[in-house]
Amino acid sequence: MSAERYDAIVIGAGAAGLMAAATAGQRGKRVLLVDHNEQPGRKILISGGGRCNFTNVHTAPERYLSENPHFAKSALRRYTPADFLTLLESYGIAWHEKTLGQLFCDGSARAVVDLLVEECRKGGVDFAFGAPVSDLEHGDGGFRIALGGRAVSAPALVLASGGPSIPKLGASTFAYEAARRFGLAVVQPRPALVPFTLGPDEALFRELSGVSTEVEVCWNRVRFREAALFTHRGLSGPAMLQISSYWQHRTQITVDFLPDAAPGWLLEAKRGAPRHSLRRVLAERLPERLAQALLERIALSGDVGGMSDKVLRQTEERLRAWAFVPSGTEGFAKAEVTAGGISTADLSSQTMEARRAPGLHVIGEAVDVTGWLGGYNFQWAWASGHAAGTAIS
Repeated sequence: MSAERYDAIVIGAGAAGLMAAATAGQRGKRVLLVDHNEQPGRKILISGGGRCNFTNVHTAPERYLSENPHFAKSALRRYTPADFLTLLESYGIAWHEKTLGQLFCDGSARAVVDLLVEECRKGGVDFAFGAPVSDLEHGDGGFRIALGGRAVSAPALVLASGGPSIPKLGASTFAYEAARRFGLAVVQPRPALVPFTLGPDEALFRELSGVSTEVEVCWNRVRFREAALFTHRGLSGPAMLQISSYWQHRTQITVDFLPDAAPGWLLEAKRGAPRHSLRRVLAERLPERLAQALLERIALSGDVGGMSDKVLRQTEERLRAWAFVPSGTEGFAKAEVTAGGISTADLSSQTMEARRAPGLHVIGEAVDVTGWLGGYNFQWAWASGHAAGTAIS
């Protein structure tokens, strides 16, 4: 079967793939964008509660995890949050900044998908949606794929099909399998930005499902201060999702439930209101159900005036560094992204091209580069997609 020829084939019509296809297409390259889903940008549509947290103004390489912490620098420097904002505003899409530099659409995330699809159309990109790749070959200086009964070939192939997080949206390990065929190493993929589960010994906390409070959570030397949310299975909320990307199985995390409390605050409470119960004092700073659960676990009750300074100091310390050892996470089904992926050791940070397979580029979540929560992973998608789309010859 003769193959239809393109300059580049991009597999995966998510954020990175759409950006790469649009960039190459607008440079005059003949591009085919392929996805086994019927519609592009499915992950974009659900992000940010349907409003798409499309970037973060505080984007910096140190806010990404990778075996090579320097790898992301080049792409992030050459395509910045300001660049994507300029594109967004050229389409008249209104946006706003929330906490910690997170930028969201005022309206629906659909506007971002429509923008990217239109950018592809401006570049004359051909679409093959609802078309799973049934075969992939490399030879004669190019790549050839089969899409059902159709064969297409190109000297450049871009793997942009992401990782296995959120399989209900069609996520798969296709990129890893393809990369291994070309001799590229894969760093063990794991769920990231994912809720923790707690074991039976922490059942008391699962009864707090729905309770949220601001905390500082720590794993080794990594710290995040944001909200934590108790769930029927364990711990979630931004703070927990952030630390989950660093966490290693069977290790402990510590939680400061009162990050704003000055040392000795319980002693001050004892002096100022000795007849107040410890539960009442704690409930003035924490949700009441949480205050009660913590004190049940400590097995402490009574008025603060009747407690020794030593006991109150020990209670402060416990609340400042409460240890949890999660039993695990909720896995790829609930992970917002995948950590690990195709090793950066095999890729050019300038072009995202594989050194062992000229013409093969890997971008977005498929690469071993994982951002913090809050728009960082979209910025990596735009930046790595732009780098690859610019480099296709």
